[in-house]
Order: sequence, then C-alpha cells, then structure tokens
Amino acid sequence: MSEPDPLQFVGLNEVRLRGRSLLYFSGCDYFRLARHPEVAQAVVATLTEHGLSVAASRRTTGNHPLYARLEAALASFFGTESALLLPDSYFAPMAVAQTLAGEFTDIFIDEFAHGALRDAARMFDGPATLFQHRNPADLARLFAPHRRNPGFRPMVLTDGMFGHDGSVAPLREYLQLLPPRGRLLVDDAHGVGILGATGRGALEHARVPSRLARRVVLCATLSKAFGTYGGVVLGSHALRRKILAGSRLFAGTTPLPLPLVGAALHALKILRREPGRRRRLRENVAHVRSQLRAAGWDIQEQPGPIVRLPPLDETRTRALKSRFLAAGIYPPFLKYGHASARGFFRLVIASEHTRAQLDQVVAVLAGFKS
Repeated sequence: MSEPDPLQFVGLNEVRLRGRSLLYFSGCDYFRLARHPEVAQAVVATLTEHGLSVAASRRTTGNHPLYARLEAALASFFGTESALLLPDSYFAPMAVAQTLAGEFTDIFIDEFAHGALRDAARMFDGPATLFQHRNPADLARLFAPHRRNPGFRPMVLTDGMFGHDGSVAPLREYLQLLPPRGRLLVDDAHGVGILGATGRGALEHARVPSRLARRVVLCATLSKAFGTYGGVVLGSHALRRKILAGSRLFAGTTPLPLPLVGAALHALKILRREPGRRRRLRENVAHVRSQLRAAGWDIQEQPGPIVRLPPLDETRTRALKSRFLAAGIYPPFLKYGHASARGFFRLVIASEHTRAQLDQVVAVLAGFKS
C-alpha cells in the first residue's frame, strides 16, 4: 500500500494538499476541538507550568497529579467508578486483555471489530471466534452449545460505534445473552462524546440499565470527539487495581505528555458547557443524509456522524474522486479495516461544518448521481 499524501490542516474545515486548500470531510475530529483556541492555550499553559513529559512509568516516578485529575474528570463524565489513562487508545483493550487473561473460557469478537480488539482477543488466553457483524442471533447460536456448561465464561468484544459507517452495536441485546459470568468489552472510540443524551457514548445511546452496564469494560479514546490524545479504560475500582498490578503494557510505557493531559481536561470542559455542539452535529448529519436521499443515493440511517456511500466500481470511483477535486473538496475515500477490501467513500460530518460547505459536497454527489 502506498503512503498517503501529507495533509496540512487549515482553519477548521480545510486541508492543504500540494499547495491547494480543499474542503475536508474526513478524519475523526467531530467537534473540531483539536483546533479549538482554548485547547491550544491549555497545551501552552500546561507545558509552561509542568513541562513536556514525566519521562518515567507511572509505576515508578511518573505518576503526576494531573493524571489523577484527568481520570477523575473522565470517570465523572462517563458515570463510572474509575478511569485509567493509557498512552494510546490502541493499548486500552490490550491492557484489559493482559490483565484478565485466563479468566474467560471463550472469546467472541465482531467480524468487523477494530484491530485493537482483534489484537486484544489474542491476549485473553482462550479460543477466539468471530461472530457476524452486529448480529445478536449469531452470537446466541455460538453460545448455544455452552448453555449447559456452568463453567462457560465468555468475553464478547465489539466496537460501540463502528467507524466505517457510523452504525452502533446492539449492546443491550449482547448483554442480555451473556451468562452470569460473561463480560462485554466495548471499544467505543468513535461513540464517546457523540452518542447519547450527554455524550457518554454507545451504552447511553442503547439505554443500557446500570445492572447490565456493570458487566461492561469500556475502552475509549481522547483523540476523536475530544480532539486531543490518549486512551482510557472505564470501569470498576477493582478492574483499575487489577490493571495497575497486572498489565505489563501499563507498567512498561511512559504516560501521556502532560500538555495533552491539560488539553483533554479543557476539552471535557468545553463539551460539558456547550451541548449545542452535539445538536449542531446531529442537524448537519440529518441535512446531508436527507439531501443525498433526495438526489437518489441509497443512504443508510445510522446514529453516528458518518455517511457511507454505496460501493462503486473502479471506473466510477476514479470519476468521483476527480469531481471532488475539481469542486475543491478532498476526496473522502478510504479502505477501512475489514469493512471493504476495495474501499469506499465516507463523509465525516463535523459540528462546525457550515451549511454552505455541506451543500457544496451534496452538490457534487447529486450531480454525479444524475
């Protein structure tokens, strides 16, 4: 695979490619907090006061007070007992798997799950089986041979919101299928901050009751809706203590640079004080979907801010890329994990896209369809 062209971000909604500024409908900075001036100021202020890095593991001399402050803020935002920061969100489910290895007899993983979950599945020390994408009936089928086995302890791995199309896993149905000793590990990198009445993510969106939510280990990222960087495991105090004691990944890595911790703390403040960002995001997505359907595109209704177009053949793919570039829009085409080998067009809508910018991308697609 060839290396993608380097992009330089310009303002909120444009990138510079080979000296040309283009409208941008890709990436994962859904609220544009990565370029929010207050977040940038928080980076500078934290760097000035605390320096760049603790340059040590949190298990030795690197446990700076800012980490505990951010973890407390995250636990409060998500309504969990505890939060534990990891230096990268890819590491979060792997740290969980390292810690809980040997506690589960069987691992079941959504066939379109993120690579971080696939790598974590290998670390659980149990046979791993793929189940059909977002399909509780198929998971029930796989559980059926074990129903009379009192020692059956499954761990189910899934994304919360899937990044390839904005769909959400049926988490409530999965939890209702679990036997008493089963657990659910959810990587909700794309859903946190976006879904639910308060932005807590896929679990809130699915209205999972607290009695079932206690059986969930939630992993998330700060690099998408929050616009900063880092991973987090959200769950019980007991799980946090286990990871601290048993994860080599946590013990052997240097934690987040301190300016990014300051940035994340301020991004959380912005999302709390400005719920209108989620409202604008929903309105923008609804506008694009309705306009594309009116133009004849078969657009699926999904809760996330991602609009995936039906797959095109190679000739039409090249033609649509050219139309986007001619209209001053960076072509939103990608190959995403296991979701499509050929690749597909995927519009990522942000809360800060203007109506004129949204109409500009719709016009290209309407003209291509006609």
